[in-house]
Amino acid sequence: MITVNPDGKIMVRRCLVTLRPFRLFVLGIGFFSLCFLMTSLGGQLSARRPGDSPFTIRTEVLGGPESRGVLRKMSDLLELMAKRMDALARLENGSELHRASGDGHFAADRFPPGAGLMERIQAIAQNVSDIAVKVDQILRHSLILHSKVSEGRRDQCEAPSDPKFPDCSGKVEWMRARWTSDPCYAFFGVDGTECSFLIYLSEVEWFCPPLPWRNQTATQMAPKPLPKVQAVFRSNLSHLLELMGSGKESLIFMKKRTKRLTAQWALAAQRLAQKLGSVWRDQKQILVHIGFLTEESGDVFSPRVLKGGPLGEMVQWADILATLYVLGHGLRITVSLKELQSNLGVPPGRGNCPLTMPLPFDLIYTDYHGLQQMKQHMGLSFKKYRCRIRVIDTFGTEPAYNHEEYATLHGYRTNWGYWNLNPKQFMTMFPHTPDNSFMGFVSEELNETEKQLIRGGKASNMAVVYGKEASILLFQGKDKFLGVLNKYMEIHGTVYYESQRPPEVPAFVKNHGLLPQPEFQQLLRKAKLFIGFGFPYEGPAPLEAIANGCVFLQARFSPPHSSLNHEFFRGKPTSRELFSQHPYAENFIGKPHVWTVDYNNSEEFEAAIKAIMRTQVDPYLPYEYSCEGMLERIHAYIQHQDFCAAPGPVPPGARAPQSPFVLAPNATHLEWAQNASSAPGAWPPAHSLRAWLAAAGRACTDACLDRGLICEPSFFPFLNSRDAFQKLQVPCDSTESEMNHLYPAFAQPGRECFLQKEPLLFSCAGSSTKYHRLCPCRDFRKGQVALCQDCL
Repeated sequence: MITVNPDGKIMVRRCLVTLRPFRLFVLGIGFFSLCFLMTSLGGQLSARRPGDSPFTIRTEVLGGPESRGVLRKMSDLLELMAKRMDALARLENGSELHRASGDGHFAADRFPPGAGLMERIQAIAQNVSDIAVKVDQILRHSLILHSKVSEGRRDQCEAPSDPKFPDCSGKVEWMRARWTSDPCYAFFGVDGTECSFLIYLSEVEWFCPPLPWRNQTATQMAPKPLPKVQAVFRSNLSHLLELMGSGKESLIFMKKRTKRLTAQWALAAQRLAQKLGSVWRDQKQILVHIGFLTEESGDVFSPRVLKGGPLGEMVQWADILATLYVLGHGLRITVSLKELQSNLGVPPGRGNCPLTMPLPFDLIYTDYHGLQQMKQHMGLSFKKYRCRIRVIDTFGTEPAYNHEEYATLHGYRTNWGYWNLNPKQFMTMFPHTPDNSFMGFVSEELNETEKQLIRGGKASNMAVVYGKEASILLFQGKDKFLGVLNKYMEIHGTVYYESQRPPEVPAFVKNHGLLPQPEFQQLLRKAKLFIGFGFPYEGPAPLEAIANGCVFLQARFSPPHSSLNHEFFRGKPTSRELFSQHPYAENFIGKPHVWTVDYNNSEEFEAAIKAIMRTQVDPYLPYEYSCEGMLERIHAYIQHQDFCAAPGPVPPGARAPQSPFVLAPNATHLEWAQNASSAPGAWPPAHSLRAWLAAAGRACTDACLDRGLICEPSFFPFLNSRDAFQKLQVPCDSTESEMNHLYPAFAQPGRECFLQKEPLLFSCAGSSTKYHRLCPCRDFRKGQVALCQDCL
């Protein structure tokens, strides 16, 4: 310790005045080196740091040679500084004595301060040397104690051979080689020791058994489940608008839509509350991550909102948010990767470690972009919690594309798909893929006064073209049928254009430019016809037009459009064939509201135009696309769909003691026996099952529709047995279980029956002329194909 006194202050001041700049530089370097080394020593001597895990043993403390080396370097450097200062002092004294031979007082005044500073540096060096000796003794004592503890626990820090944890030793080997590859391992306390590997693999991950000696100090208590709260319908959406945020044109569009529909959501909530009565509804905590709006995914939609770009996805997401909020659930909304990581509890690093806490959400709604982001950043937690995820998927994902191994082996692998989810976790815009869940969206519902005004204000000869981008519409090559249409009707368009670059539209098309939604609605209320040119596929606009009293005219596709012949569908995880621009409108609405004709046949096209002009139609909106219909459907999903539960009740090939099926009186199909107990936990209820043997080459989707029913893939496990074929009087000379998305099925030539080996491959889609597929069908509520009669 250095004592400071007035003489010392004078000494330092005189020293600084007399020493030249070069010597000041040397002195400064020495001083800052001393500070740096003392700081380093302080880090070496600290046994624990504030952010350390409770089971981390810092190697710096145990690395005695490294700590002693730092102290030796300090001592050596200080001794070197003392020697150089001594030489400099002698040189300085000799020079000054020679220059100032007649001024003894001045020369003598300089020497003592230099000597005093040198003595103090030597004293510091001696003190550091003494400290080094003491620290060395402490470290030696610490190493002896640690070696004793290590000997006592050496057998406890070896990878155990436990048949319940077969991957433990392999994971320990991996950790030895790669634990530094991601900072997240150090975040959880891994420091390169065997004990830290085993602690991490048993307490953070779950590949190794818990260490017995950790039970008292590191017992991980499972968090207590929060008490259940009843969901209460909401009618005020102001807080939802705050949750949606701002800053992106896409979010502004979605908020405007939600605000415009507030009154309709409130009325729909009131109606559904009356319908459900006193039914208890659990409030769920829900995370909504809109992946395609994140900067990391490119967010190509936001810049195109005001330029006629596709709005269907944003319409659907706005309605999903409104539905979940109105139903009374807790909602968190993210549109950035940083927000997602924060809400999930992602540890710092590269995404190889599990989450830092149990997932605080019962459900997560996202899209394919968000799904990919979660997989990259959730580590093993993604596999643990993926059953809670719902993927908004416009065009659907068929089981053959969803199963990673099967898709890879049989040519179904695409840029999307292969996620090994339950296919019902994918939620579509239209009910075109029964293997998935139908999410949908809403169209504005008119009251009776508005409907009366529309009936009196329709122009019988006014047509509006479907599409807002000139590149999508592609007027070129459509002169023939456009000429026919122009002969009977005045054609209007809403194609986006910039003032300096008018769009390439025919002169006889009256283009209004891109219109705000309320003005577009007014245009539809005046028009008689809404005409599609074949693209875009399956958007919300045709339903909006029909809801505003228009007739929708669309092209019939021959051959049908699919991934085999159309670039738009290439790479999408579906083999679905589209026979028209909007199959839902054709199959579920139809005439007089929807007309599907061959545009290449001018006579058929002209006859359709004449018939439409003579036809009077009222505004029509399918119930499932109303606010109430969407609330009802999503309520049923949230309350009944559970993909985290155990798999189906009937394993492949198993035979129940008593079959729950009986052959229908007309001997055409199977029904659930009235005296059979309903399968516990099954939703839809098993008694709505109707099983048919489809014709060869017919998919179950079509086989059920032919009979006015819907294919229900959740019923496949009940039919996946030899007994089901026998009840249908199908002769099975042999029965085999294999992985094939067409099974269960019957092959006529060899009289072979095939059962499904992989539950994730049960599929309503798919056909082959070789097989008669065994198809599970069910009834559905009027205007709500997603729900059976008893599904609420």
